[in-house]
Amino acid sequence: MEFTLTQPASGRAGQSASPARAPSSQRLEPLRHVDAGVLAIAYYEAGPADGPVVLLLHGFPYDIHSYVDVAPMLAAKGRRVIVPYLRGYGPTRFRHRSTLRSGEQAAIGADLMALMDALDVKRAVLAGYDWGGRAACVAAALWPDRCVGLASVNSYLIQDLSKAMVPVQPEREVQLWYQYYFQLERGRAGLTANRRGIAGILWRQWSPNWHFDEATFDRTAVAHDNPDYVDVVIHSYRHRFGLAEGDPQYAGLQRRLAALPAISVPTITLDGEGDGVSPATDGTASAAKFTRRRAHRVIPRAGHNLPQEEPEAFAAAVMELVGE
Repeated sequence: MEFTLTQPASGRAGQSASPARAPSSQRLEPLRHVDAGVLAIAYYEAGPADGPVVLLLHGFPYDIHSYVDVAPMLAAKGRRVIVPYLRGYGPTRFRHRSTLRSGEQAAIGADLMALMDALDVKRAVLAGYDWGGRAACVAAALWPDRCVGLASVNSYLIQDLSKAMVPVQPEREVQLWYQYYFQLERGRAGLTANRRGIAGILWRQWSPNWHFDEATFDRTAVAHDNPDYVDVVIHSYRHRFGLAEGDPQYAGLQRRLAALPAISVPTITLDGEGDGVSPATDGTASAAKFTRRRAHRVIPRAGHNLPQEEPEAFAAAVMELVGE
């Protein structure tokens, strides 16, 4: 059953209801490290070691500090919160030089399962947006027994690669300029030389109501200095258009994802009313992909980086899934 809801603002209409955020100098530290599959993953952990587990997954071009406010909120309620750097970000590293620096959806979903196995986490609430939301959707669809519930910004994020070349409305095509840029070697060179400049443009484009300061941006931008960042990002956007081969070790998973499997765990999907890359919807277009209880919420003023912009709304969705 689907429940389509709009999250009301608690302040005056048209204004953000959120209180002042944590100081921009705050960092999610100290980090922990674990060997997990093909990666040595760096992650932040908070809350009791025996609490119900929540995995929070960031997107491109962001990092774990998308959850700088969400993580302590959940930890204070007794949840074991784990926030990993995705492949190609921050201190996370590939364990072997020979591993393809893939950014395909099957790879990031497999990374999530490898992390849970390495930390001996049997089941968890999976929550994320952008790349992280895609990883969570992949894991929830392919390994539902490992997923207590799913919180996903922009709903069902498993890519239909068979329709990658089908154009969308022109105004949507304009918003995807960076994806087309990355198909060219000029785009690879541009990302290599201007990773911070490109990230800054995307942050402002995707979150027009979020007035972040320079310190907040710089705290995240250092995560893009990872030596594999450019290769992983370029591969991700080329693979989704069928212009780069996938890593053979994930071919079986990718075949399963090609069927666009349904997600059979309790789910809350969220859209930011001010999202500048994935416009808010009523959630009905993807409703059939969720076969258990599913609620959809539109968060006023929030942009694409919803957990950092409106952490109370995101934390509330996670708490509803994990149980009070």
